[in-house]
Amino acid sequence: MREPTVNPGADADAAGDVGGDAVREHTPAVVFDRASIAYGRVPVLEDVDGVVRAGHTVALVGPNGGGKSTMIKAMLGLVPVVRGSIQVLGRTPVRARRDVAYVPQADTLDPEFPVSVGQVVLMGRYRRVGWVRRPGGADRRIAAEALAAVGLAHRVSDRFGTLSGGQRQRVLLARAMTQQPKLLLLDEPFNGVDAVSQEALLSALAGLRAGGATVVVSTHDLSLAHLACDDVCLLNRHQFGFGPTGATLTSERLRAAYGGAALELRGDSVIVAHS
Repeated sequence: MREPTVNPGADADAAGDVGGDAVREHTPAVVFDRASIAYGRVPVLEDVDGVVRAGHTVALVGPNGGGKSTMIKAMLGLVPVVRGSIQVLGRTPVRARRDVAYVPQADTLDPEFPVSVGQVVLMGRYRRVGWVRRPGGADRRIAAEALAAVGLAHRVSDRFGTLSGGQRQRVLLARAMTQQPKLLLLDEPFNGVDAVSQEALLSALAGLRAGGATVVVSTHDLSLAHLACDDVCLLNRHQFGFGPTGATLTSERLRAAYGGAALELRGDSVIVAHS
């Protein structure tokens, strides 16, 4: 039996928001209506049901192979929904792509390619200006602001391949930020990054949210979900919970999702799953 879904709007209703904040709070960025996603005839994720609220940060949590990356690709319209539906920004995922930015788990940009950090970030503007027209002054200003937001303005002229892995991840986030997305999707952005880069990434994501963007991030780091995310979708081929972080990441739900993997409840109330 599928675990009951946590109501993602419960906390917002209790908060009693007013004015513009209330409108933003209750406007859905993504709506999953018992969505099942498949490669060919084989479902890899079934019966996802819940709402990603606009302006919020949502963590996708679950073991490897549990469907986190598949869920992100479905929101991009790259993987078919075979039952139920997914609405992104009030549209089908394909029609919403112009307003969605994506930072993949492994970027296809070759670090040996002779391109500067500034040029990589500016690539994010081509969706807006097209590949024929050259970026103008406004585009360059937006790119510079994004690079400053991730703390790498001083590396603008350096070759992309000379950066550390964490710094490259920050540049790729800056590239996504230049698209000025309403929805930002990130697939394991904190894997293998150092503490300085993680802090810079978190600060940049907080800035995006403050500007009204919605962020969906897949992660294995449950402490990150507790500290930086409003809601969590707990997945392992099925949905084990979708709602406020504290109500969703319970030891019972985690044990169910991770198939009995060992769990540790630390003094700071952060639940850690061990593979």
